[in-house]
This record gives sequence, C-alpha cells and structure tokens, in this order.
Amino acid sequence: MFGRNKGSTAVTAAPVEEPADATRRAGKGAPTPKRRDQEAARRRPLVPDDRKAAREANREATREARLRTRRAMDTGEDKYLPLRDKGPQKRFARDWVDARFSVGEVLLPLALVFVLLTFIPNTTIQSVVLVLFYAFFAIVVLDGLWLRRTLKRKLTAKFGATERGVYWYAFMRTLQFRRIRLPKPMVKRGQYPS
Repeated sequence: MFGRNKGSTAVTAAPVEEPADATRRAGKGAPTPKRRDQEAARRRPLVPDDRKAAREANREATREARLRTRRAMDTGEDKYLPLRDKGPQKRFARDWVDARFSVGEVLLPLALVFVLLTFIPNTTIQSVVLVLFYAFFAIVVLDGLWLRRTLKRKLTAKFGATERGVYWYAFMRTLQFRRIRLPKPMVKRGQYPS
C-alpha cells in the first residue's frame, strides 16, 4: 500500500563522473576559522568602558528623537509621528475632524461646570444637572456615531478598506480642544479633505 509502485517508470540519476583534471582547486583556498575566534571577534561588553560617555550619548539620542517627534507633531510630517498617528487614513481622519465643529470639544469644560453645580446643596438642582449632563453626553455619543458614519463612507471611497482603529482615533480627537490637539490641525474649519 505504501510501497513503491511496481509499474513505475522512475528515472534513476546517472552517476556524476569527476574530471581527472589536476588543475581543479580543492576547498575554498583558506582554512575555516575557529569558532572561538569568530565568537571573540563578535563579543562586545554588556557595559561600555566609559559609562558616563555612553549615558550622555544615549541621553542625546533620546533628546533628538523627542525633538524630531515634537517637530513632526507641529508640522504633520508623517515619517517622525508616533505610531498611533501615522498613515494616510489617520491623516485623512485628522483633517476631517479638524475641519468640522464637534460637540465633544465642549464636553470637558461643560463637565467641570456640571461638577461645580453638583456642590449646590439643593437635591432638585443636583438632579436636573445630572440629567442635563447625561443628555449632553448622549448628544456627544450621537455626534460620534454620525462622524463614524460619514468618515466610513469617505474613507471607503478614497482608500477602499479602512484600517483598524481609525474611527476611535477620530472620535477621541473630537473630545479635545482644537488648540491642544496633537498633531496640530493642518486645515481650517470648513476645509474638508478631498
């Protein structure tokens, strides 16, 4: 059952004849290096000899990387942006959110006002403030759902399939003041991306 088929027409390989030519080189022309010599050549100390200079160099490299990222946050240069902000779809979502007014921009200051109003010792006022806060929060969620719907339509039309996390990224951006958003807005209000 698992053996060779008796009626097979398998071709066997002919033995390779070696030339009797004496000019053929044997080997690679150099001896194989010893393993310990190769390992010794690759070995580097875990802790550098001059620890102070290594620490300063590391600090300087970290500072340069932070400055590049900070400049990218100001200019929108995609190469040096953090991973959560990279990509053409996230840039499109950022521009779309920055071009429109979102109700979520007012959520944080209004939440502070609602918290201050709950310190009023009247339970009726506290109840009304709480209901108003939940109603406003529901409006913010509805605005986010509307943003998701329109953004999904636009992203699908422009890029085809959308990458994961773009809608949440856009929604979280709507909850921030326009002035403190990072990366900084590159479009004016009403200047929607095409």
